[in-house]
Amino acid sequence: MHVRGLPWLLLTLLLAGPLAAGTPKRVSWLNSIQQPPDEIPGDKLRFLSVRQANLDQLIESRKDWEAHREIVRDRWLTYLGPVAQRERPLPAIQVLSTETLDDGIIRQRIAYEVLPGEMIEAYLLIPSKITGRVPGVVVLHSTVNHSIRQPAGVEGKAEKAFGLEAARRGMIAICPRNYLWPNNDEIKAQEQADKFLAAYPESKGMARMLHDSLVAVDLLLAQPHVHPGKIAAVGHSLGAKEVIYLAAFDQRVGVTISSEGGVSKTFSNWGAPWYLGEQIDRFPHEHNELLGLIAPRPFLLIGGDSADGAVSWPIIADAMQIYRLYDRHPPLGLFNHGQGHAVPPIAEQRIYEWLETYLD
Repeated sequence: MHVRGLPWLLLTLLLAGPLAAGTPKRVSWLNSIQQPPDEIPGDKLRFLSVRQANLDQLIESRKDWEAHREIVRDRWLTYLGPVAQRERPLPAIQVLSTETLDDGIIRQRIAYEVLPGEMIEAYLLIPSKITGRVPGVVVLHSTVNHSIRQPAGVEGKAEKAFGLEAARRGMIAICPRNYLWPNNDEIKAQEQADKFLAAYPESKGMARMLHDSLVAVDLLLAQPHVHPGKIAAVGHSLGAKEVIYLAAFDQRVGVTISSEGGVSKTFSNWGAPWYLGEQIDRFPHEHNELLGLIAPRPFLLIGGDSADGAVSWPIIADAMQIYRLYDRHPPLGLFNHGQGHAVPPIAEQRIYEWLETYLD
């Protein structure tokens, strides 16, 4: 596989930064998020291990996995449909508004075309004082009517203003609007999904979400002060689903945090037409394979025993087998705060510590 002209393995080494440079930085609590829970509630998840190349072959080495990963990648992209691999000319940006906040953050509302005739809006958050190149973060919003105003800190709960907080910590953030919102004020999931699926019947709704998030990475990297080797993706709930796919299919994303999205395709509403469609029940593969595609890049799953939590452990444990082919102390784990579908202070703290540690 090639990404923008670079072989996958070379690009992985370039983006891995400290992972490939002797003794990498690690969060102090890494070991604690790699321990199985005392009890896994509900029915045991049943899925093929990511190490099971076929009925007769078990992946035993990094070389085996790197030979097999293209098969895994291609079958998921085939399921998603052609929009997931559509060519992406860099769109022109229209700046709709600009404001400078009291703490010096420049917050721009922008619009751009993601598909022919399909305009969306996003917020760009940029520290006013930048020296050299800084990390960039794609922040994907959750299911709230005020969409991108949540991560940009315009409206909604402060603890979910990931884009604004990342900018306060010296990063540049882009917060794009999900296609299920025809404007910034109201979700119309079924209507928007029907519209997309009528125009692109061979693609799933998640293919559109992936395409749009890839465009967001393109735009982020086009910012002159963004470091191309320090790109992260963060999402809660709906956004947590999206960042799994974004990181799996975009090697430019070096660090990922998925909070309360439901990491198994059997959790929450993955079968909805705006995600993977009802056919996903007949697709004999699980998201452990997508986490395998993300390896060895840092991936933190956050749960509250709502969409994710102790029940999510088997997915992490299986993907860990691929991560350990690269690193004895792999940057992968499940942090379960146990406080439901929320972002409590301890989760906030760990989100930014994960970003700052692994983007350093």
